[in-house]
Amino acid sequence: MRAIAYSETGPSSVLQLVDRDIPQPGPGEVRVRIVVSGVNPTDWKARAGARAGRPAPFPEVVPNQDGAGVVDAVGDGVTGVAVGDRVWMFLAAHGRPTGTAQEFTVVPESRVVKLPDAAGFELGASLGVPAMTAHRALTVHEVGPTRLGPGALEGRTVLVAGGAGAVGHAAIQLARWAGAQVITTISSPEKAALATAAGAHHVVNYRADDAARAIRAVAPDGVDQVVEVSPARNAALNAKVIANHGSVSVYATDGGAEMTLDVRHHFSLNARYQFLLLYTVGDAALAAAADDVTRAVDDGALPVGEEAGLPLTRFPLERTAEAHDAVEAGTVGKVLIDVGSEAADITG
Repeated sequence: MRAIAYSETGPSSVLQLVDRDIPQPGPGEVRVRIVVSGVNPTDWKARAGARAGRPAPFPEVVPNQDGAGVVDAVGDGVTGVAVGDRVWMFLAAHGRPTGTAQEFTVVPESRVVKLPDAAGFELGASLGVPAMTAHRALTVHEVGPTRLGPGALEGRTVLVAGGAGAVGHAAIQLARWAGAQVITTISSPEKAALATAAGAHHVVNYRADDAARAIRAVAPDGVDQVVEVSPARNAALNAKVIANHGSVSVYATDGGAEMTLDVRHHFSLNARYQFLLLYTVGDAALAAAADDVTRAVDDGALPVGEEAGLPLTRFPLERTAEAHDAVEAGTVGKVLIDVGSEAADITG
């Protein structure tokens, strides 16, 4: 089978197209024939490492955490999926040497989720890190909810920072599906159009508008929850718009790794900052996110594509390095790698 692999960290040029044997699933494992692989910032950052030229965490690594495909084989004890099931995957390469940038991958059953019949593989490969991160960000408020579904966020106002990004896009869609009023900040008219297409009720251009005043005009009592991509850059804005008992969910450090907070002001508001990392959030939170995200997909609440606010940029497997470069360069939307076809019969 064809696979993309690297043996040392560094620029995208360390990624090589190789031929490898098809792996066999062990007990509790599932083999999936990959149709589409999704690329996230975490994928190129893991490949780049802290310094170029250092050994990879395994003798050979196949990158990419997310993907979608068809179950090809199952190991002993697997009961949740069967051969022929269409599935999406998350954290495929976490703690393991091989991810989804290959024709077949083996993952624990817990990281494989049935893909609703109406959903395409491009949607399945776009879930994983973005949608599950967004789910966690929306379920850590002091008074819940801990699960999402229609009506779960009814009566709440959610502010999504960077609504044109992949996590921001999913957060808008999930919050809207759960009944929240959704405000998002963006940096250009083009990104405003994408955030609106995703379902945001109100869009604020933080470069052109008085963002705090515009947000307060929509939410006079403040916003209940903030999904935050750039805590250092947005700390002052969040302080101006957060409601009493409001929460700020931080899932990235865009714009800097350190922030300054007015402690007295946040005391007075009983405000909460919740930091989250999908890799260490715990199995219960991952399982809850997978269930709720799949339900949202089944309800048609998480579409992708430019008309849904998330443009797709696609590459073939042999151009995985270009796909990583595109994500690193900040390509708007979602970057996908087309690995195989749904009906493919690969036996090499």
